[in-house]
Amino acid sequence: MTFKNQTIVVTGAAGNLGRAVVAAFHAASARVVLVDAKLEFLDNSFPGDDPKLVKVAVDLLDRGATAAAMKDIHGKCGEINALAALAGGFHMGETVHDTPDEKWDLMHDLNVRTLLHTTSAVVPYMIEQGGGKIVTVGANVALKGIPGMGAYCTSKSTVMRLTEAMAGELRDKAINVNSVLPSITDTPINRADMPDVDPAQWVAPSDLAAVIMFLCSAQAGAIHGALIPVVGLS
Repeated sequence: MTFKNQTIVVTGAAGNLGRAVVAAFHAASARVVLVDAKLEFLDNSFPGDDPKLVKVAVDLLDRGATAAAMKDIHGKCGEINALAALAGGFHMGETVHDTPDEKWDLMHDLNVRTLLHTTSAVVPYMIEQGGGKIVTVGANVALKGIPGMGAYCTSKSTVMRLTEAMAGELRDKAINVNSVLPSITDTPINRADMPDVDPAQWVAPSDLAAVIMFLCSAQAGAIHGALIPVVGLS
């Protein structure tokens, strides 16, 4: 699978999944635009300079700044062939009735608003160029409500519903919109938080990245609005 001469935008690029996705696309000869909140995050995750890795620091909660960043990316790269919208966050602990506004807002800002701002900036360019691919990140756990995870589950459920809505809205524009639904991803944080669980049961970031890359490929041209569980053995 090759992405030669294609531009792939990856939000949340400095995170554990982001690094794996960037590595996969880079190995497939793509020009990868790395988007995260701060340049230092990107420099720490991707030290040095590589003309195939374009680092962009932008606050995705700022709609205007996000639009300006994507306009600049489009101007420099000519096209945005695919968007891997990985930016997001996780929080759990409170019951629904005890969830403070700031935790509710945090989950919906990180998981929903970042996606809305990014897609609103990118989709017009994809329509103009005649097509593109968008992959979002839902959550397998958010297929139903889980005690202590109300804010997270509802935010990821919203991501999944938005994915389905966009898929229906954009399929006639040759834009594929799909989502991956990981279970527990094998990250250093999860290993530290769950030391008694065998991480071999979890999903390796590289395996999740492979599914995302497929959904951004020409081979996935007939797939619209899919919510694909990627759960390993967990």
